[in-house]
Amino acid sequence: MITAHPSLLRDLIERCETLSRCVATLPSADTVRRLEDAAYTLCVVTGTRELDTALFVARRQMAAAMRRHQPLHP
Repeated sequence: MITAHPSLLRDLIERCETLSRCVATLPSADTVRRLEDAAYTLCVVTGTRELDTALFVARRQMAAAMRRHQPLHP
């Protein structure tokens, strides 16, 4: 399975979470559109269709990537 680079996933997660908070507190057409764009991109790179699922999958992929790249001994 091909996965996105962890830095891309991190950026998209942060963008979606930040924009979601903005939409919840002070919605604007521009912010809603930006959230939709970020959510769409995250869904595409995770192979999902819903933002909540995409966030879950992206976090799992990031955790797996971190486990693969950690040294075995400190």
